[in-house]
Amino acid sequence: MELEKTADGSYTLFVPELDEHYHSVKGALTESEHIFINMGLKHSPAKEPNILEIGFGTGLNAFLTSLEAKKESRNIRYTTIEKYPLEMDIIKHLDYPELIAPTEKDMFYSIHTAEWNTPQKISENFIIEKIKGDFTDFKFRKGYDIIYFDAFAPEKQPEMWSQELFNNLYDVLNNNGILTTYCAKGSVRRMLKEAGFSVERLAGPPGGKREILRGTKLFTD
Repeated sequence: MELEKTADGSYTLFVPELDEHYHSVKGALTESEHIFINMGLKHSPAKEPNILEIGFGTGLNAFLTSLEAKKESRNIRYTTIEKYPLEMDIIKHLDYPELIAPTEKDMFYSIHTAEWNTPQKISENFIIEKIKGDFTDFKFRKGYDIIYFDAFAPEKQPEMWSQELFNNLYDVLNNNGILTTYCAKGSVRRMLKEAGFSVERLAGPPGGKREILRGTKLFTD
């Protein structure tokens, strides 16, 4: 695991075994804010959204979401699944609180030190449940409003990107629920449509990928 600074000054991790980064080298923070906060959380009509994240990774998406919950006084319940949690010394070297919100350093580390497999209240508006498990065979409860799909790329972990798994994610979403992902490959777009999503191709993050995808489970009476 190698620490690498991205174009916006934030850090990501490079995994030599997969030849893959945890985030875009064009900007880790910029990517997460655009795809998951702006195109996901802020787009959701849910007053108190229930979020599911596929791939906890560095905890960046969770931290940004907790900051938004506090800023907007919007109660959020956040479930995230990760098969290979990172060690705390790696987390500390990423130094996200110093770059993003120095006054919220305690909240960032509370997210990372929260006990696994049980809901933990991090702040007045943010509850997290970190699941240590394998997304490909885990049975999620229903009732999510937003899904952050942030697995490694399909060519690196194809088992994470299958029709069956997208069908399952569609099933656990509430009506008008949304799924956002950085991956805009045609094969992924087709799988989302086959699962039932209404799919949009949206502009990617500044300086990064040209397009991203957002799928919506439209309410039908």
